Amino acid sequence: MTIARSRQVCLAATPYYHCISRCVRRAFLCGKDVVTRKSYEHRRQWVENRLFQLSDVFAIDVCAYAVMSNHVHLVLFVDEETANSWSMDEVLKRWHQLFKGTLLTQKYLRGEELLAPMIDIVRQTAEQYRKRLMDISWLMRLLNESIARQANREDNCKGRFWEGRFSSQALLDEKALAACMAYVDLNPIRANIAKTPETSDFTSIKLRIKAAIQGKQPEKLPPFVGNPSKGSPAGLPFCLTDYLELVELTGRCIREDKKGYIAQHQPKLLTRLNISAGNWVTLSQQFSRCFRGAVGDVDSLTKYCQHQHRKRRSNLANCEKLLA
Repeated sequence: MTIARSRQVCLAATPYYHCISRCVRRAFLCGKDVVTRKSYEHRRQWVENRLFQLSDVFAIDVCAYAVMSNHVHLVLFVDEETANSWSMDEVLKRWHQLFKGTLLTQKYLRGEELLAPMIDIVRQTAEQYRKRLMDISWLMRLLNESIARQANREDNCKGRFWEGRFSSQALLDEKALAACMAYVDLNPIRANIAKTPETSDFTSIKLRIKAAIQGKQPEKLPPFVGNPSKGSPAGLPFCLTDYLELVELTGRCIREDKKGYIAQHQPKLLTRLNISAGNWVTLSQQFSRCFRGAVGDVDSLTKYCQHQHRKRRSNLANCEKLLA
């Protein structure tokens, strides 16, 4: 039985979420159709362009992404603090980049004089827009709808392009976040689309490596800031070099002739998160198979379920086994 989206996203528990959208039936998002020999590779650029366009407007950062042949993986960070700091004018301007808004919001932004009751209506409307601009469902809706329209227009057909709903997983702690990001970044390698992270097109890991070569971090993605502390800049709670090393070693250890093998030199990130090498291999290969709902250690999962008034803690056995 599916769970209402409002019960899956709880910003009080975590701002990080893993989302997956899959094409319906045999629809091709990207890749090549072996039957018709038609290539859909150009659609990867559609997804990436639209994703970054939306993240510039929304108070939602894209921590990791991978555009696959028939589905898209995203790890998202909902920046509630930034959204609440926006002025009413800022909220309306952002919303008007996506929609026309109302007649009153249009008049307000044009600087036309409005009566006090009308200003109150504009203020209420802006608060509604503010909530939508930090709502994962709205971002996914606008991403999927845009791609579906373009694909159906190109294929000269009508009807569903995506499955009815995107799946969403709450990432409750650093362990779950690191494992899920690596899982997403290594998707093209596991699917044999790419041989190395730096050659896996339309993924966050390629953008990060390309920027790291120049001593930078990509502008479109939230930066790695290391161990977070009071007054430190906002960003991912890992070191960039640790994460890149972690992804590289994990990718190299996934080999048919050396299944489960981990090099003796392990990245600092694994040691700090207290995840065993064997468990990390399982997590980075089978994250979506192991977990169907919120992911985190037992304490984080328990607090999340209490906050959501759930009696049953899903994923408890695998969380205990792999993230303890």
